[in-house]
Amino acid sequence: MAVQHHVRNPIEWGWDRLKETGHAIGSAAGSMDGAWEAHGTAPPIVQTIGLDDLRQALREGARDFTACRTDVVFLCMLYPIAGLAISRLAFDYGMLPLIFPLVSGFALIAPLFGVGLYEMSRRRELGVAKGWADAFAVVRSPAVGSILALGLVLLGLFALWLFAANFIYTVTLGPDAPVSALAFARDAVTTPEGWTMTAIGIGVGFLFALLVLAISVVSFPLLLDRNVGVRQAVATSFRAVRQNPGPMAMWGLIIAGGLVIGAIPLLVGLAIVLPILGHATWHLYRKVVAH
Repeated sequence: MAVQHHVRNPIEWGWDRLKETGHAIGSAAGSMDGAWEAHGTAPPIVQTIGLDDLRQALREGARDFTACRTDVVFLCMLYPIAGLAISRLAFDYGMLPLIFPLVSGFALIAPLFGVGLYEMSRRRELGVAKGWADAFAVVRSPAVGSILALGLVLLGLFALWLFAANFIYTVTLGPDAPVSALAFARDAVTTPEGWTMTAIGIGVGFLFALLVLAISVVSFPLLLDRNVGVRQAVATSFRAVRQNPGPMAMWGLIIAGGLVIGAIPLLVGLAIVLPILGHATWHLYRKVVAH
């Protein structure tokens, strides 16, 4: 008897992808034990770059974004939606002082969420790109265990940042919660305690951002591209920053400025800023680490 085939609807397709992702992540969890170890490969060679390389990486990132604009905008709309939902929860549960640290702290974990974009650029470079589903190919990568291990490090730093931000508020404007968003904003910009909170918060946040930049600027793309462990990938990222302090500092400013611009219109701009920066990060990696 002939088998009747039917066209699967998006829900069926999405459910299959979710099941594949769950199975892959479950398998990756079992491989995280050796994720930090070197895999017998020579240390990657770090190259010196200039500001022109940053501009070229951004242009190439914008081209990748243009080539699959609808796909990545759809994917990256999840970020502003999640950010608005978290902010709303923080507002409802009396955690007003943590709304800004939550939103600004996204930069600390953005490299992890950019992995799918790196994979899309990698596949486009190889000429095997198929569309937005390429982002989910990461879960089938041999490096997924290492990526998850490094991602947990960034999530830990994000949690530490929130703890630090809450502590700074407690010793300046706290410990009581603000009575309203307007009162909190007024205290933050018109009182010496608010100025102290802002200055210390910016300083501490800068140190967290600098550490994450040093850890992750090329490590996630390197894990996707080479058979290396997390320790070697992070060491390469630190060497890249140490060897290119000026360009890397400028790259950090570009990321920070882009995230601020994207966050201003209720985070919606992140759906455009994030994919461009994500794709550009892959091309920056290609310029920093010798092939």
